[in-house]
Amino acid sequence: MTQPKPLNWTSAPGIGYSVIRRGDGGMTLTFTDLSDATLEHWHQFALDHLLGADRRTRNLYDLRAVKEIPEKAIRMAVEANSDPSARNIRVAVVVASATVADGIRKVAALAETETASAMKIFTDINEAEAWLARPLDQIP
Repeated sequence: MTQPKPLNWTSAPGIGYSVIRRGDGGMTLTFTDLSDATLEHWHQFALDHLLGADRRTRNLYDLRAVKEIPEKAIRMAVEANSDPSARNIRVAVVVASATVADGIRKVAALAETETASAMKIFTDINEAEAWLARPLDQIP
């Protein structure tokens, strides 16, 4: 079996998210806020992590604790998700409500760049986990 790649994530004061390695080799990122400091820290971590993306993987973004997703955060996520290195990543985003999910979809649809990873937005974490559990050769 292939060893999971190092997470290379460290917490910092004032950062509103945490990252753990999933059993399937992907990551679960749990956000409690989307402050500028959090977004900048996450964006750098995401771009650094994409540099070493060498195989298909599954990531879960748990944003249920965040009641409002600013447009800036959505645009930063679309940018990171559009990197060619993201092509082998399946991303499940779990949000607090259908209203938040619809807001994300509207802003993401306005982006001029195409998403490189397979991404789906959920309001139920169990549905997100079931989608992530599908065989990776069935992306999206």
